[in-house]
Amino acid sequence: QVQLVESGGGSVQAGGSLNLSCFASQYIYSGNCILWFRQAPEKEREGLASIEIGGRTTHYSDSAKGRFTISLDDGRNAVNLQIDSVRPEDSGTYYCASRGVTSSRGCALWRPLGRDEWGLGTQVTVSS
Repeated sequence: QVQLVESGGGSVQAGGSLNLSCFASQYIYSGNCILWFRQAPEKEREGLASIEIGGRTTHYSDSAKGRFTISLDDGRNAVNLQIDSVRPEDSGTYYCASRGVTSSRGCALWRPLGRDEWGLGTQVTVSS
């Protein structure tokens, strides 16, 4: 089991930027991908972006296209999620997950899956 820890959350004013990090306890199998989700109060957890460990191919959900950038940080064994021009509706808890896949299509499924391994989340609050 891979342990994941999110960091980088906090309070930020609208229009600013955030860089969230998902640190892994060990190197992740190249057949896996890392995904970022967020969950606002009283809303469902929604997938935002993912990256394939082996080929570094990125995927973005409709909710994340444009202002979100996912990337690997090999030196820190981490996956980052940069959020530009943050808006109040970006507020919520952000989670990363590791998912084993047999094809890249599995990295672009934006609902939580039973086999996903989750971090505990980091809170983001955007003020207007």
